[in-house]
Amino acid sequence: MECSEIERHFEKAESLRQKSHYPESLVLFKKALAGYLSVDDRQGALECRLAIGDVHRMIGSYDLAVRSYGEAANLGAELGDKVAVADARMNIGLALRGKGDWKNALSTLKKALVLYKKNDDIQAVAFTLWAIAGTLRIRGDIRESIGTYKEALRMFRLLKLKPSEGYCLCGLGGAHRIAGLFSESLEYYMEANRMFSALRDVFGTAYSHCGTGNAYRMLGKYKKALASFGRASTLYQKIGDRVSYSYTLWSIGTTHKMLGDFEKARHYFKAARSLFQKTKDPRGLIYCRLGMGEVAMLEGRKARAEEYFEESLKQAAAFGFKVEYCHAEMLRSYLSGKIKNGCYNRLLLKLAFDRAPFNIP
Repeated sequence: MECSEIERHFEKAESLRQKSHYPESLVLFKKALAGYLSVDDRQGALECRLAIGDVHRMIGSYDLAVRSYGEAANLGAELGDKVAVADARMNIGLALRGKGDWKNALSTLKKALVLYKKNDDIQAVAFTLWAIAGTLRIRGDIRESIGTYKEALRMFRLLKLKPSEGYCLCGLGGAHRIAGLFSESLEYYMEANRMFSALRDVFGTAYSHCGTGNAYRMLGKYKKALASFGRASTLYQKIGDRVSYSYTLWSIGTTHKMLGDFEKARHYFKAARSLFQKTKDPRGLIYCRLGMGEVAMLEGRKARAEEYFEESLKQAAAFGFKVEYCHAEMLRSYLSGKIKNGCYNRLLLKLAFDRAPFNIP
């Protein structure tokens, strides 16, 4: 394969990736990688391995992403490229986060942050802070997550990086929703949606539609929520996304649960569970168990509900997911006749539930 042809494959793949056409871009990145390896272009191979890792991460193939990033890190070390090694490690952190391994993700991201700060790479520092903020959210440290997102947002605005600013706004929308600040969540997501729509960023537009839907759901505006989820679903299916689409399916199921349509709720929870199993997302699976358990409880199948809640508690404790543990504890306590909201108070979240069905954020 000639060098010009290899470059064309890489450039076309990158163009497709920027447009969120992940499966198509992956095919061309692999062709480009084979080409770079055939002519012993190690720098080109390094860039390809990083890009392939990114695509795998975006579609939820986290193990493949970690492998590709690891190969990139090794190649970067051989080339003496410390920045490339840091980039690979930072992305390994994001992939580990996707798998629910927030402890190793946080450690990996913080190591990358130290190197970026030494190099005075402001853009990389901002991106890593965004990644750390999302990891803190998964751990359940919501207040710290919000503060870190705001720090990253300030930096992205100084750098005038609109797409990155949009993803920070989405992160803030999600963190504020978990904190119980639903109106603020809606504002952040709507601002992000306007930004992504103007940029014609397909993934960002879908992501912010889903977030907007969840904010509407928490405000009890279920019709608007379902409309937003529908827009997100159409885009996610178009680009082949499994990671975010699975959470959208869970959100649709939860909305139907709140509307009293338990059959539809169960259908969407099962669909979400199937995708979470494929992406090996333990946190997503916990949310599906909670949803299925609550439906069972509302239908009078108390023993089955208890099984779901107990398994959710066990898994949340094992992975150190603080917020999900609170949800499971609250649901289990309701089943026993005395609801407990104290766990949310300890996490400084403005969440309090009194009766089923529960609008889990």
